[in-house]
Amino acid sequence: MTTTTEARTRSGRLMLNKVPEVTVWFWVIKILCTTVGESFADWINMKLGVGLVNTAWIFTAVFVVVLAIQLWLKRYVPFPYWLTVVVVSVTGTLYTDILTDQLNVPLWISSAVFSVLLAVVFGVWWLRERTLSIHSVATLPRESFYWLAVLVTFALGTATGDWTLELTGWSPGASVLLPLGLIAAITLLWKFGANPVLSFWLAYILTRPLGANIGDWLASPKVAQPGEPTGLALGTFTTSLIFLGLILATVVYLTVTRSDVTETYEAAHAAHATGDPRKERVALAGFGLLAVATTGLLVWAHGQPHVGPAPEADNTSAVQMAPGVAVKKFPPAKVSALRTLASTSLKDARSGNAKGAHAAAQSLRDLWDADQASLQPLDNTGWTSIDAQMDKVLKTFGIDHSNPPMSPAQQEKELNALLTDMG
Repeated sequence: MTTTTEARTRSGRLMLNKVPEVTVWFWVIKILCTTVGESFADWINMKLGVGLVNTAWIFTAVFVVVLAIQLWLKRYVPFPYWLTVVVVSVTGTLYTDILTDQLNVPLWISSAVFSVLLAVVFGVWWLRERTLSIHSVATLPRESFYWLAVLVTFALGTATGDWTLELTGWSPGASVLLPLGLIAAITLLWKFGANPVLSFWLAYILTRPLGANIGDWLASPKVAQPGEPTGLALGTFTTSLIFLGLILATVVYLTVTRSDVTETYEAAHAAHATGDPRKERVALAGFGLLAVATTGLLVWAHGQPHVGPAPEADNTSAVQMAPGVAVKKFPPAKVSALRTLASTSLKDARSGNAKGAHAAAQSLRDLWDADQASLQPLDNTGWTSIDAQMDKVLKTFGIDHSNPPMSPAQQEKELNALLTDMG
């Protein structure tokens, strides 16, 4: 779908259009980028044990650098443009994850906040430039609005996608079908005569949950605890490598063929024919019906029996093992890393550093989840025993549980029990 509309020329640097033509290659590489945003962020955060907040700071700094390079250029160049999209996909995902996992903000609130923020960005952009078309991103202010909108769409897509999974309990593989179907419906409405700018941005938002679900499906283990995602067990690192390779190959192709380049300054600033107002109104009603139907589907799915996270009572029935036995078959380096984080959380809890204790417990949870695919097959009984105690620890901090954080004494008790279990 295209987003052609008339652009109003404003003063500033004379640039060619800074955004590629919306061809099939645009959508292919956009979905590839969103998949990397999900899998690469998870790999850095959990597999390397960097932590969610530290990972967000790293990618925010990288985003500032690559965006500065992109803004400095006077025309669209595939490599820096798509590198910026990859980095902003990771960054936007991390911002939503911080709200959800660190600050315990419900996903429906995150979705609402980002929706309002996106509306504000579009509103200010329209009031200043009188166009939201990506075919007229030919001045620095318009490009700045464009990248701000892209960042918010990634954060919004992450929140709404995760909220959908939370409501329905669908697996990542099944969850691919909803955004894919919505994008197909939007494409049909666009071909009928829907407003191209609205069609573009709706599809753009939906590619985020589509790509994320594909990434989760590829990376998730084939066997998992009830309520946890399952998939092809490629892992986040392998999934990231595959999709980064596909992105690089596509960018090289686009660089050589220039098949997505707006060639001239005049082409970027030319006026284009307006659409049929009657068809646009009919299509707008179609978008409304699509929204109602989607809401109805989610409400129905939420009301159906589905497997959620394992009940807390199940965890207490896990087999009790002597100190150190549960982790005997696990690699010592992995056990040591887990013990270090648990000890750090315990030390901070004892010293009254609640924020530090919570952050260390969050990193402990992230590392434990990241290692599940490699540890559980080594000793399922031992893994289940540690997982049960890990859940008790997380509950004292209000992590992955609806209760508020408990007293430091209770946190210390469960952390000590966990350290004892790990020998």
